[in-house]
Amino acid sequence: MISGQKVERAKTPLPPVTAFAAAALALLSVLAPPAVAEVQIRGNAQAEQSRAIAVRPSRPGHPSSGRYEAETGEAFIFDATGARPLFRFERRTETWVLRTTPAPRGDIIYRNDAGSQILRLTPSGGLTLYTTRAPNGSPATLTGGAAPLNLPAVTPTQLITYSIQQSGRMSAALGHLVVVDVELDRPGLEPVVAETISVVTEAILRMSRSATVRDRVGTLRRIQIQEASRGSVRFSDGTLVIAIAGDQGLQGRPSSALIIRAVADGG
Repeated sequence: MISGQKVERAKTPLPPVTAFAAAALALLSVLAPPAVAEVQIRGNAQAEQSRAIAVRPSRPGHPSSGRYEAETGEAFIFDATGARPLFRFERRTETWVLRTTPAPRGDIIYRNDAGSQILRLTPSGGLTLYTTRAPNGSPATLTGGAAPLNLPAVTPTQLITYSIQQSGRMSAALGHLVVVDVELDRPGLEPVVAETISVVTEAILRMSRSATVRDRVGTLRRIQIQEASRGSVRFSDGTLVIAIAGDQGLQGRPSSALIIRAVADGG
């Protein structure tokens, strides 16, 4: 057990860390800019991929994969080169896994796992972005290429360090210790777990600044991440349980929208 972090591996237990050392690492992560933690996990791999990138073709029926900018000024990355289309705002860290549904006049609607409309594509190729800033939609234009929205490689040691850092950020936001427990049944799931911790952290930080759910998220004491056959989230008695399907990559973990809904509706 590490202060603010516990990681279990079935056959290869991680080296113990004293509570004092873990607390020191957590304190450093609170004092350091939030981007530092993300650089450890994402920076090197995606920085190399972002050099001289051309617009990439998508699977049939989807817009080109690349960087888009809406008339509101919001920029985002759309990546439809894989089995499921992926979406990420340029200034945020969370990658959304989208699903498509048909709409009138032959349009296609892209939704996140909470059912919220993110994009709308017309038969002529017109793309519209829907956000809280533009709930009625803002036309978006392809402006260039972008790196694929792939999960970067993460080692067990990096996962421990990152978990401690994010525990420190959440603890500072809520004013008390938030413990992160990670139970891995097998090696190789570290990238998905790190992505999950990143999404959970951003969701908790957003809720800590919200007048409507701050009191409810203030009861959070523990985050438990475990492997399951499908992604899910539930919140009860101060514990947020995140189930991930590690073999499914990004698609196997819940989004921040589902996490916020679980906390708002939970006990």
